[in-house]
Amino acid sequence: MDTRFTYDDEYLELFDTWMKDQGFTKRTQQAYLGDVRLFLTSLGEKEISTIEAIDIMRFLTKMRQGGAGDAARNRYLSSIRTFYTALIELQIVKNNPSITVKKSKVEKNAVPTFLSEELLSVFLQSIEGKYQIRNVAMFLLMSYAGLRVSELHRLNMSDFNRGTNSLMVLGKGRKWRVIPLPSEIVHVLERALVERLEARSGSEQPFFVSQFGRRISIRMIQSIAEKHFEQLKGQYLELQGKSFSSHKLRHTFATMQVIAGTDIRTLQELLGHASIQTTQIYTHVGDKQKLEAMNRVSAFIPVGMGI
Repeated sequence: MDTRFTYDDEYLELFDTWMKDQGFTKRTQQAYLGDVRLFLTSLGEKEISTIEAIDIMRFLTKMRQGGAGDAARNRYLSSIRTFYTALIELQIVKNNPSITVKKSKVEKNAVPTFLSEELLSVFLQSIEGKYQIRNVAMFLLMSYAGLRVSELHRLNMSDFNRGTNSLMVLGKGRKWRVIPLPSEIVHVLERALVERLEARSGSEQPFFVSQFGRRISIRMIQSIAEKHFEQLKGQYLELQGKSFSSHKLRHTFATMQVIAGTDIRTLQELLGHASIQTTQIYTHVGDKQKLEAMNRVSAFIPVGMGI
C-alpha cells in the first residue's frame, strides 16, 4: 500500500469523516483540516511511516518563524495530535509521533476581558434596527446565561422549554446542559419568537434565523456584536485600544457569577466546561475584585491610630 502523503491525500478525507463521526463542530473541522493540510504540505513526499517528532518540531518552528505565537503553535500541535488519534483508530498508523512534542508555555490564569454591569447595560440598550429583539435575545443569552456563540448558532426552538423556563444547550463534545432562565430573559425570548422569521429548512427549526430565512451563522453573530462594540468604544474612552468580541459577553457572565459568590462547581456546569481548571481562571477575577474592595476600604482607616 502506498502510504506517501500529499496535501490533498485521501487521509484528509478520512480525518474529516472521523471528526464528523466524533461530533466535532464544522468550525473545528475546518480549522483542524487547514492546520493538518499545512503540516502535510511541509513534508513533501515523506512516507507516513517515517514521520517523526522532529518533523513535527520543524513544522512548528516554521510556523513560529512565520509569526505564530505560543497559542497558535499549540493549536497546530493539537490539530496534528488529533489527526494521529484518528489515524490510529482507523488502523492506518500504530504510533503518534506528536505525543512527545511538548506544548509551548503560555501565560496561565490571565484575567479575561469583561464588561462592567454598567457597560453591559449600555451595550444591550444600544442595539437597534429591524432585528433588534433577535439580537438583544442572542446577547442576553451570552451575557446572562453564558452561552457560546456556537451554542447560539445551534439553538433550536425545541430547546426552549417554556414550562420550566429553561434552555437545553448543546455544548462542546456534543454534551447537553440545562440552563434555568430568569423571567426577564424568558420574556425577551418569547418576544423574539413572535418576531422570528420562518426558516426555510423543515428538518430543524433554528431559534435564531437570518434575514435570508436560514440558521444564523456564527460569523453573523460575531459581526453584529463587533459592530455594536465599535459604537461603544466611540462613547467610552477607557475602552479604546481594547479588543472586544462576542465571546467577551460570556466572560462577563462568568465574572458576574464569581463576584456574586457562585461556587466554582456550579459555574462549571453553567458554562459547560469539561474541566474545572478551565473555570478556575475566573476565580482570579474575583480575587482582583476583592483587592479593589479592600483598597477602597483602606481610604477610611485613620492615619497613625495613636501608634
